[in-house]
Amino acid sequence: MADQIPLYPVRSAAAAAHRKRAAYYSAAGPGSGAEWPSSRYQLEDESAHLDEMPLMMSEEGFENDESDYHTLPRARTARRRRGLERFVCGGWKLLCTSCCDWLVNICQRKRELKARTVWLGCPEKCEEKHPRNSIKNQKYNIFTFIPGVLYEQFKFFLNLYFLVVSCSQFVPALKIGYLYTYWAPLGFVLAVTIMREAIDEFRRFQRDKEVNSQLYSKLTVRGKVQVKSSDIQVGDLIIVEKNQRIPSDMVFLRTSEKAGSCFIRTDQLDGETDWKLKVAVSCTQRLPALGDLFSISAYVYAQKPQLDIHSFEGTFTREDSDPPIHESLSIENTLWANTIVASGTVIGVVIYTGKETRSVMNTSNPKNKVGLLDLELNQLTKALFVALVALSVVMVTLQGFVGPWYRSLFRFLLLFSYIIPISLRVNLDMGKAAYGWMIMKDESIPGTVVRTSTIPEELGRLVYLLTDKTGTLTQNEMVFKRLHLGTVSYGADTMDEIQGHLRNPCPQMQSQAGGNNASSTPPRKAQSSAPKVRKSVSSRVHEAVKAIALCHNVSPVYESRASVGGEAEYAEADQDFSDGNRTYQAASPDEVALVQWTESVGLTLVSRDLGSMQLRTPSGQIQTYCILQMFPFTSESKRMGVIVRDESTAEITFYMKGADVAMSSIVQYNDWLEEECGNMAREGLRTLVVAKRALTEEQYQDFESRYSQAKLSIHDRALKVAAVVESLERQMELLCLTGVEDRLQADVRPTLELLRNAGIKIWMLTGDKLETATCIAKSSHLVSRTQDIHIFRPVTNRGEAHLELNAFRRKHDCALVISGDSLEVCLKYYEHELVELACQCPAVVCCRCSPTQKARIAKLLQHHTGKRTCAVGDGGNDVSMIQAADCGIGIEGKEGRQASLAADVSVTHFRHVGQLLMVHGRSSYKRSAALGQFVMHRGLIISTMQAVFSSVFYFASVPLYQGFLMVGYATIYTMFPVFSLVLDQDVKPETAMLYPELYKDLTKGRSLSFKTFLVWVLISIYQGGILMYGALLLFESEFVHVLAISFTALILTELLMVALTIRTWHWLMAVAEVLSLGCYVASLAFLNEYFDVAFITTVTFVWKVSAITMVSCLPLYVLKYLKRKLSPPSYTKLTS
Repeated sequence: MADQIPLYPVRSAAAAAHRKRAAYYSAAGPGSGAEWPSSRYQLEDESAHLDEMPLMMSEEGFENDESDYHTLPRARTARRRRGLERFVCGGWKLLCTSCCDWLVNICQRKRELKARTVWLGCPEKCEEKHPRNSIKNQKYNIFTFIPGVLYEQFKFFLNLYFLVVSCSQFVPALKIGYLYTYWAPLGFVLAVTIMREAIDEFRRFQRDKEVNSQLYSKLTVRGKVQVKSSDIQVGDLIIVEKNQRIPSDMVFLRTSEKAGSCFIRTDQLDGETDWKLKVAVSCTQRLPALGDLFSISAYVYAQKPQLDIHSFEGTFTREDSDPPIHESLSIENTLWANTIVASGTVIGVVIYTGKETRSVMNTSNPKNKVGLLDLELNQLTKALFVALVALSVVMVTLQGFVGPWYRSLFRFLLLFSYIIPISLRVNLDMGKAAYGWMIMKDESIPGTVVRTSTIPEELGRLVYLLTDKTGTLTQNEMVFKRLHLGTVSYGADTMDEIQGHLRNPCPQMQSQAGGNNASSTPPRKAQSSAPKVRKSVSSRVHEAVKAIALCHNVSPVYESRASVGGEAEYAEADQDFSDGNRTYQAASPDEVALVQWTESVGLTLVSRDLGSMQLRTPSGQIQTYCILQMFPFTSESKRMGVIVRDESTAEITFYMKGADVAMSSIVQYNDWLEEECGNMAREGLRTLVVAKRALTEEQYQDFESRYSQAKLSIHDRALKVAAVVESLERQMELLCLTGVEDRLQADVRPTLELLRNAGIKIWMLTGDKLETATCIAKSSHLVSRTQDIHIFRPVTNRGEAHLELNAFRRKHDCALVISGDSLEVCLKYYEHELVELACQCPAVVCCRCSPTQKARIAKLLQHHTGKRTCAVGDGGNDVSMIQAADCGIGIEGKEGRQASLAADVSVTHFRHVGQLLMVHGRSSYKRSAALGQFVMHRGLIISTMQAVFSSVFYFASVPLYQGFLMVGYATIYTMFPVFSLVLDQDVKPETAMLYPELYKDLTKGRSLSFKTFLVWVLISIYQGGILMYGALLLFESEFVHVLAISFTALILTELLMVALTIRTWHWLMAVAEVLSLGCYVASLAFLNEYFDVAFITTVTFVWKVSAITMVSCLPLYVLKYLKRKLSPPSYTKLTS
């Protein structure tokens, strides 16, 4: 058997690769349309050999006709090396995580989700147990709260280290000071954290309790009873009033609305503010009274719980009728939890509860975000710990390992423990809170809310900005701009011509209408002869406008109808003509824009229910159309359709509209559609193709029977239904092409330019189609006019992806536009290569992206580049991306508040992102970097003094300063001036906005690095040595004088160093300096157990302290002055 396996040597693989490339480029060339499909089929057959053919890593392979083999071993070695490193570093973490996951799986095994049969009003008939219908957003319970919070704190090395040090003080042999000097700061940090978490947890508990305690009417055999939301079970019949939240996933059985349908608001589920039309099950809607629901024997078969909120498959069966009634159930018969009833009262049967509802299944647990600065400081803390251990070992070694040396080693570790300051955590947390307060108080970005106070510094380190399109870069306000009929095009300035055509009744249509009254045969003749007769422009305008006015899911809503109540239904005819209080509701703003436009040109949609639509012509005549079938828009089909019957002529027409990619193959041959779609897309317009087909009664009846049968099937229902509908979608008559504009948000162009100049790469991730996304990218200047755009061809398998990536590799400095489907294929086979190539592009546009794909792209960038990412969005579909990114910015837009509530920072307009990053992000990072390093310097300097003191006094493990001196040093004597560094700024906000290039420096992380840290370590060693040796050199009689001189000089040195570090003085900084010095001088009177008060008041003390302080600080001032003169930082060049 082994002999029969073909072997592919290296050169043959290279030849195969060459052949494939040749096929690809010949196919891509002009006039190769016929050859391309065949080459694609060949690729599918050959893709099996692609395992031996990795992607080219350079251009030389093309030119030298070489295989990509040379790059394979290197790539594999690099990955292996990286894998080894990850194994060594993350092995322990992986082991712990695996154990925890195993324990969790043992404790709470996931129940397998199954399809179910739900009997109406009979929860007891359920075959298996379903979860409680309670909402739980709490992180902890009463038992896990303290352990959980403590774990979150002590997973940081800094806090864990201090816990160990503090606990060691309970051992008498290791005790070197008062307990409160260790436990007070640690206790303060933990108390603040626990209180903050407890308040947040309590608020979450209250919100959950409020939702779970909401009362609903439950229908029983004995009538209505009140039941709590958390007590609702699968099978219950629940009544939900207008403006009430739907408590669980239900199938819609009845409504008080005569039309048998109602509207619901879904902004809390999918982020869309448009109302959705839901339809009651016709069998239960027809029942005479509400109580009859218990007199019938009926059940609902529902598919297993799923994530997808836009689809549902089920059947409704009534057993006690003869024959049994079967009705298919789809998404329009469902009421998902957390949506709001917008009209009427609804009755539904509960099918999913609690964790199995769509809204809960789509909620991802947000990760606890930790800033890069915190991680870097954690690394520096570990470096300090290594230095601490080394210093202690050196001390014990110089001591000569005398006696119980290990005890001495531990005492030295405790003596030098101030190298790692506990106040670092306190200062940084307070600093973060201060930055958040400053952002919210900034008048230039009103309405900004900081929801995650732990990561404001992240805003200053961003390299990739992932943004949504609709509602973020654009206003989500649609305006009808263009109507194209093939030979004639109408724009905003020629709409009055369309009005003129509509006012004059079309002669062709009149004669057709007169002939069609008699029977249904003339439509067939009309259809066959239609292509032969060239229609006038007037008749084509009539048909196009009528098609746009009929083919949609828009419903006119009258405000006064709700106020009058149920009786107003009979007064509907009087209200239809009151245009003032009519508003349109639809699932898409594009639809509303089209119907509003038909109203503006004279053809008005005045009423609509499940079975009919009424249009008012310019002459005031009412035309009624019976709706026979509706085919809603889906992201797969990219089109929607409707079959209507004209009541006056009995004519049946199938209207359809959709994206040009979907419609071009459905409509009859034409020579203008593709070109005009491209022209409109270049203008930034969203295009829709409108077409129709006349049907005879026989054709429709045949279709209806097949369609009903397909809708009742349990298996592959979607495929069967699509196949039946596609049988109608053949040789449709192309009526027109519409262009709708989505206006850009204010100041989008300058904001994107500002971000680009700051070195931030912008990726636009949208669910919209490729053409619209491309033109918005151009109109918003995301892609500059001079830049090339590489549109990634649709790929379906590995071979095509391979060739397309190699073609893309040859392009330089061009923006990439790729669809979600192609992205999925490339990520499956060539994840690393695709991300590497995309990261080199100045801009990337991903269209047709699902919410999960958006989140995946954010994670990929973090994983492959190690750079910080930011996500900006405004809808519920952006929440996953916002939570996955290092920093999420939500915009309060038309698509609801879901994104802004889930984000770390919420803004009101996209233009505020510039100020947020350039000014606040930049200053937060620079301030925290300075603050963190200064707090470390404060600990290092006192540890250096302790080391000098111990080495002079025979390496004795005795503390230099005890009790209150140590507590006071870290708190009242130096805390305020050090913390005042959060007010420091190197340049004014106006300058930071004017020169975004300043932001670029921050991404390199030079404000806080091992280099800057080393400089501070050297400063600390120099100053600590001078202060201690100076005090020992100048003291004369008593050791207590050494303490007084060195400690006072230490406080003065710290205050002067703060002044040296500050770049722009604020009045609060000066107050902090004076206040701290005043506190120290005032406290000297009470520190008689540490200092000789008589000595402190002498001139000798004053000159000695002054001399030591001068020697410790003056050289640093001189060095700083020289550095600024010889090598000034970039910002000083701008300010001078």
